[in-house]
Amino acid sequence: MNVHFWGVRGSIPTPLSSQQLRIKLIAALQRIKPEDIVSEEAREKFVESLPWWIRGTVGGNTPCVELTLKDKTKIVFDAGSGMRVMGKFSDPPADGHYHLFMSHFHWDHIQGLPFFDAAYNPNIIFDVYSPYEDMKEYFARQMVAPYYPVDFSAIEKHFVFHKIQPGESMELGSAVITCARMSHPGDSYSYAVVEDSHKFVYATDTELSTKDFLSSDVRAAVFENADVMLIDCQYTVEEALRKVNWGHSAFCYAIDFAAAWNVKKMYMFHHEPTYDDRKLSTILDAAVWYANYISGDSLKIAIACEGDSFDL
Repeated sequence: MNVHFWGVRGSIPTPLSSQQLRIKLIAALQRIKPEDIVSEEAREKFVESLPWWIRGTVGGNTPCVELTLKDKTKIVFDAGSGMRVMGKFSDPPADGHYHLFMSHFHWDHIQGLPFFDAAYNPNIIFDVYSPYEDMKEYFARQMVAPYYPVDFSAIEKHFVFHKIQPGESMELGSAVITCARMSHPGDSYSYAVVEDSHKFVYATDTELSTKDFLSSDVRAAVFENADVMLIDCQYTVEEALRKVNWGHSAFCYAIDFAAAWNVKKMYMFHHEPTYDDRKLSTILDAAVWYANYISGDSLKIAIACEGDSFDL
């Protein structure tokens, strides 16, 4: 399967500000030497040598992650503002069929759907899955006057909604998908996708606690021995302690969780909107150190950045 990040920010879209861009430019200029600008090749090499937080950005769009299975089945997790970008730059499914899995229906996870070009194409089919009863109603509520000019009734004919049960596996294309309920205001659901013995986990918006580490068939089916897990790491410990019951986790709690379930690689996800790229870089460094401290080389840490992709 191929995994592509279209939106990785949490809570609200966060565009790169002029001040943040200025900080990046100053940081780059402080590192430059005369030999770095003698040719186009030298300039390109210099840019590539810069720390990632200077030469790039994690991005500001809210959650949307696209999976393409080996049989070309298209799976999308959440419909945050990153979904608009996906509509502009992703190849549409050859069969005209999207499978949209919703973790929950908070605004930052649904606000991209009205701006997704394919939603208005009558030849495209959307199968929408979640354990929630009123999926159609939740989508429709954000597309009513005066909040949006097009009513959901204009596109609902090619949307089909499927209520699924946590812990029950379903076959989809060449994969098997299972979900588990997580701790978040109004609930949220994590999903595991298994294809050819490779497991990918999408675990956004979760406030981890002791019960998440306890063995159960449902949690084991989703998390145990995952090859890659994308998980909510919105806070530092200090901020998590000040925001109990807000529904998000500190990065070190996520690392403990990943290690407990024998996850091989963890991507930090759902980044705090007030954290700029420089702060996220320091958090990533701390996360890598902590993962090495508690697990040696058994758990790899990465940070989800908008536009990045990988094959599993």
